[in-house]
Amino acid sequence: MSDANEPAASHGPLIQLAGITRTFGVGAAAFQALRGVDFSIEEGEFVAIMGPSGSGKSTAMNILGCLDTASSGSYFFSGVPVHELTRKQRALLRRNYLGFVFQGFNLLGRTTALENVELPLLYRGMAAVERHTAAMSALEAVGLNGWEKHVPSQLSGGQQQRVAIARAIVTNPIVLLADEPTGNLDTARSREIMELLSTLNRDKGITILMVTHEPDMAAYARRIIRFVDGIVESDIRNEERVSCS
Repeated sequence: MSDANEPAASHGPLIQLAGITRTFGVGAAAFQALRGVDFSIEEGEFVAIMGPSGSGKSTAMNILGCLDTASSGSYFFSGVPVHELTRKQRALLRRNYLGFVFQGFNLLGRTTALENVELPLLYRGMAAVERHTAAMSALEAVGLNGWEKHVPSQLSGGQQQRVAIARAIVTNPIVLLADEPTGNLDTARSREIMELLSTLNRDKGITILMVTHEPDMAAYARRIIRFVDGIVESDIRNEERVSCS
């Protein structure tokens, strides 16, 4: 593959992990965070990844997001062998096809909601008028019309996370990776964010992979993958998922 801008057309899974391991440290201090992980994700799925602290779920998410690389094993994204890509190619894949939402909203404190959402487009070199239009559309998609000139300190926690989600979707990613997206929110705001993610999955077709330790939040996903001690303990369809109107 010469350029991560053009993933190969694939009739198989959107994401496929096979025999993924990740070891930190060497010798007696080595710790194997992942011990042979296998699973695949179809385009358009909403998957919750669960497990206790230290189970490997966040390590797996970092590999999926091209923020880290596996020690061994294969990772295919839309047919592209990610495990064979250079660092620059992985960065291109991450920038062009993945969106990220974190527990900490990671917004720039002195920057308006609109400017925060525009940031990924600024890095792409998009013209100001196009950036503005795309960012306004993303804010509208997350229900923040009229809040574009507010800075984070003028927004509630739920609104800040909505800005973070708008920033993640403004580039039209294929996959949204959410790491404990409701971890800093109260129950009511958490449900609002989960309903928003469900809507983005249903209406925009964005594939969502979400790390969470909260069963109430995982209930919104169509499928739940549970990690224990660096392996996939279970991978089940969620037949009783919360449905949003």
